[in-house]
Amino acid sequence: MHVNPPRTLEDSEVLMLDMDGTVLDLAYDNFMWLDLIPSVYARLNDLAPDAARDELFGQYRKHQGSLEWYCLDHWSERLKLDVQALHREHRSRIGYLPGAREFLDTVSGTGRRLLLVTNSHRDTLDLKSEVTGLESYFDAIYSAHDVGFPKESAAFWQSLHAREGFDPEKALFIDDTLPVLHSARNYGIRRLLNITRPDTSKPARTALDVPGIEGLGDLA
Repeated sequence: MHVNPPRTLEDSEVLMLDMDGTVLDLAYDNFMWLDLIPSVYARLNDLAPDAARDELFGQYRKHQGSLEWYCLDHWSERLKLDVQALHREHRSRIGYLPGAREFLDTVSGTGRRLLLVTNSHRDTLDLKSEVTGLESYFDAIYSAHDVGFPKESAAFWQSLHAREGFDPEKALFIDDTLPVLHSARNYGIRRLLNITRPDTSKPARTALDVPGIEGLGDLA
């Protein structure tokens, strides 16, 4: 699907950005949840690696798209692991996506209201901000855990709209997750961009039914 990224950005008064897979490289999160945590879980529970992955991925699927899915406390309790400690141990893997920091440097001085809109648990958000300094770029930060609903829910957007009072017709929202983008569109936000390469360790994806850019650097 064709998109003219510069005009999409130019005409927007409010810019809302997802964090993981939009500003920061999703390779860190994928490593944690798809590789490291299953490996540690297998070792602690005397399971074969494939059996541990099957068990964990089944649990992941049951909670995907819910607040629990994004909650470190939930997974620490459920898996009997200190998930936050594991995240901190591998914090050196946290980093910006190509062009993202330069994009933030550019847009933070343009007068647009810049919002970080994330499903991330506050513990993860605080750790990633500590490593990258990303919080300093944003006028406000909204975590789904503070709002009480994930971005996949219409209630999240209702709450965000009530707090910010933005005009949905003049707001641009950028994310890498189609169910989240669909939820925003259903609420009335029409200016949407889908990040097609949220994980630098993997090739770009197809944009599908939301206009796509490989990364924020494409908007520079």
